[in-house]
Amino acid sequence: MNKRVYGVLGISSIMANWNADFSGYPKTTTSGMIFGSDKAFKYPMKKLWDNQGKKVLYIKSMDWSKDKKGEVNLIPRTLKERYETLFQVEDLKKNKDAKEVLKNLFTAIDVKNFGATFAEEGINISITGAVQFGQGFNKYDGTEVQEQSILSPFRDPKASEKKEDKEEAKNSTLGTKIVSDEAHYFYPFSINPFAYKEFTELGVTEGYTEDDYEEFKKTALCAATVFATNAKAGCENEFGLLVETEDTCYLPVLSEYIQFQKDGIEEDSKTYNVIEINCMDLLREEREKIKKVEIYYNPYTTRIQAEGMEGVKCYNIFTQKEV
Repeated sequence: MNKRVYGVLGISSIMANWNADFSGYPKTTTSGMIFGSDKAFKYPMKKLWDNQGKKVLYIKSMDWSKDKKGEVNLIPRTLKERYETLFQVEDLKKNKDAKEVLKNLFTAIDVKNFGATFAEEGINISITGAVQFGQGFNKYDGTEVQEQSILSPFRDPKASEKKEDKEEAKNSTLGTKIVSDEAHYFYPFSINPFAYKEFTELGVTEGYTEDDYEEFKKTALCAATVFATNAKAGCENEFGLLVETEDTCYLPVLSEYIQFQKDGIEEDSKTYNVIEINCMDLLREEREKIKKVEIYYNPYTTRIQAEGMEGVKCYNIFTQKEV
């Protein structure tokens, strides 16, 4: 691929928790701004690829393990074990051929996109990914965090050990589910296919190709919608801005030019959210180096506002059909 790609990907979270910290609350900066990490966006993509049967290295997988007492436990695989399972290698320690390891790594679709840090005994490899994500900040200033009490169908046996909790021990336990009532995350990203130039010259990969980009785009625009765990039910892809440029074009972080407004437009007695794109002047100044600009959004809930969208193609993010 002989072009760069810059863009923004948007996630809508309605009564859900897109990315929680260790306390269970949505992640925030020290100033209180809600954001989602790049890992939160990459994980649904890797999960979708894994479900489709593609090779994904950096994803949790489980295996049986027998301890010294002979008891069998279910534990996560190590990186070494995951590599051996994925690439059908008997023992990585016996394979000191770094070229073969590199070739294998580049056949994993997550490594091909996001890179890898592979530090195992005798082999230490670092690959800077062609695809780089920033942090996705919530652009909706009306977000509120909700706590929901959940009744378990089971009694807590440890509660009976506390004398003061004898009555409580007879009851089912309570849990808590923490969600945002509504949040809208916007992630900046860039794709630099020339990141693999050295590895291409070493003969371990053909580089980042047009097919790799099309696969990334297809998955990035639907992975959150497809991924529906308990906490993520209510999260979906709602926006995508993709700018394809010449290899000599360098654009800033485009998410800084995106604004979100709740119920900002009324049409046919129905209100729509507004996503405002304020970088069109910048793109016009670089128009000689820009090959294509595409916007994907949810037309059932959202309207796009941007001055000077000549030549920009807009698509329904769910059907992928032009709007």
